[in-house]
Amino acid sequence: MRAHWVLQEFGLTYESRPIGPRTGETQTAEYLAINPKGKVPSLQHGDLILTESVAILSYVTQNFDPPAGFFVPSDRREKARWAEWTAFIAMELDAHPLYTMRRHGDLHKIYGRAPVAVDSARTYFLKQFNAVIPHALKSQPYLMSNAPSSVDILLLTCIDWALSYKIELPPLALDYQQRLHARTAYRDAYRLCYLTD
Repeated sequence: MRAHWVLQEFGLTYESRPIGPRTGETQTAEYLAINPKGKVPSLQHGDLILTESVAILSYVTQNFDPPAGFFVPSDRREKARWAEWTAFIAMELDAHPLYTMRRHGDLHKIYGRAPVAVDSARTYFLKQFNAVIPHALKSQPYLMSNAPSSVDILLLTCIDWALSYKIELPPLALDYQQRLHARTAYRDAYRLCYLTD
């Protein structure tokens, strides 16, 4: 979703090859030649292949002309703040708590049930989220400015994920979610990812 969304925001023409992550398609020799990790997403641009959503977000925003109304950091301080938000969201919200919940909840048949770990991950997510996100969104509509950026793409996907796990988030986060869901690029990416046959 993140890769599609940023490509849609930037109005880039691209070819999409849908691959089901739990269908065995990511384990074929053809796909492993592209991404030896056997995961999605993968983005190929010329001879460059990127296989992490955070790297794809960074690459697109740094190498293509940004559309009007989309924030891309330009000075050292903004870039440092962007890197901080990216690391925080990717590690402290996504990789650690949400993916622990996925592994030992949704994917328990593969990784085993671990209810204590799932409960702990839920508590940790809320602690980290509430420590910084509401404060950041009190003074402006998006994390870095009055326009969305790639860190908002990253955060919104975590918010959607958390809500699907029935994690209660503050109203300010729900308003933020609705602002981003209303974007044409988000809706187009969502259709590509979830509403195609």
